Amino acid sequence: MQTLFANIKIQINPKIYVKDPETSALGKKIIEHSILLINEIGFENFTFKKLGDLIGSNESSIYRYFENKHKLLIYLSSWYWSWMEYKLVFTTSNIQNPEEKLKKAIATVTEKIEDDSNTEHINEAILNKIIIAEFAKTLHTKEIDQENKEGFFTIYTRIINRIVSMVYEVNPDYPFAKSLVSNIVEGSLHQHFLQDHLSLITNCNEKNSPTDFYQHLIATLLKK
Repeated sequence: MQTLFANIKIQINPKIYVKDPETSALGKKIIEHSILLINEIGFENFTFKKLGDLIGSNESSIYRYFENKHKLLIYLSSWYWSWMEYKLVFTTSNIQNPEEKLKKAIATVTEKIEDDSNTEHINEAILNKIIIAEFAKTLHTKEIDQENKEGFFTIYTRIINRIVSMVYEVNPDYPFAKSLVSNIVEGSLHQHFLQDHLSLITNCNEKNSPTDFYQHLIATLLKK
């Protein structure tokens, strides 16, 4: 699977960026260090000026790639979910049993992420921390409807619907498949956050992971 990941090309909606950061060394540097800086100081405190100081570049050079930091966060989120979609497809493609296939899909989208050495300028483990802490900020804005029309969240919704189809394979009569899967994908981010910061209100810990919780949930809910 590592060989397959080495050859993939992550596709991002071109409306999200001004210039594709994957086309230049500076662009890749912007992506690499924005991940590190957002993880270090949080999205609220992150600015293009601080990023420019970190990478030794003018603030204006970053604006040549992204209109604002909101678009940069959407780009990072889109990259993450596109990478996750590849993982989902690869890890479930040869599984014939519907229950096992769904179980593996749930594990893929809810488990703790390790860095993928095939993507040198992107640390997926750190990016996952940003998605856990900041992804909701890409959705909860006044611009969400227009951005959705422009396809900014196509990859994310495609992942949801891939897993929805697996739910129907297990139990075609289950009436809340989309609500279930969207809650699992986004809810797992919340459970990881609670595990790290508000452990008194979650059962997820070193012994019981968010993956354990959601696999138990689907096994219970989808019993015929």
